[in-house]
Amino acid sequence: MSARSPGALGAAALASILHAPTPPRWVEDALGHLPELLLDHANCEKKAASSALALMFAYAEDTALALALARLAREELRHFEQVVRAMSALGVPFARQRPGRYAQQLRRALRSCDPGRKLDLLLAAALIEARSAERFGLLAARVPAPLARLYQELGASEARHFEVYTGLACGVAPAEWRSRLGMLAAREAELVTTPDRMLRFHSGPLHVRLTPT
Repeated sequence: MSARSPGALGAAALASILHAPTPPRWVEDALGHLPELLLDHANCEKKAASSALALMFAYAEDTALALALARLAREELRHFEQVVRAMSALGVPFARQRPGRYAQQLRRALRSCDPGRKLDLLLAAALIEARSAERFGLLAARVPAPLARLYQELGASEARHFEVYTGLACGVAPAEWRSRLGMLAAREAELVTTPDRMLRFHSGPLHVRLTPT
């Protein structure tokens, strides 16, 4: 991947990374379930910070990784604060929520032992950030005004985070990371395009429930 300025990952670049676009039906489902979406989004920001910290602890000897992810984790926690404030402005209370299948199922595709596991963890995080950037772009023009600008800003941040993770992955396995990214991207695409029972920020579209005749 050629070098880009931070946040310069546009729609065309995202399309080349992600093996399938978000289904239009997911966008409509998200707009129709905005409180659930916001609640999951807030939890996703916490999880993103937690995942960055977990990688720092797992690979404590990698100073470059630790410094890059320390900055990223701080930014993810600021995003969490911003989303919670947006929820408050829209009258959406914070509540417990069952996690969706996306992250768990994506992690099942990762290798369980190093050196491959380190690369896979970085690439899975990169794909999550890329998908987030894509979905923020799809939603920004259609969500209520308090969210529109926030989603535009978050889309640029997530694109930059994708580049942080792929840069670290390139350093870990310069000859392998591209091909491995493609393999994991294929699984990620399956997860976001197949029907889901719960609307989440990274879910597929909701199952269609047929009404009785």
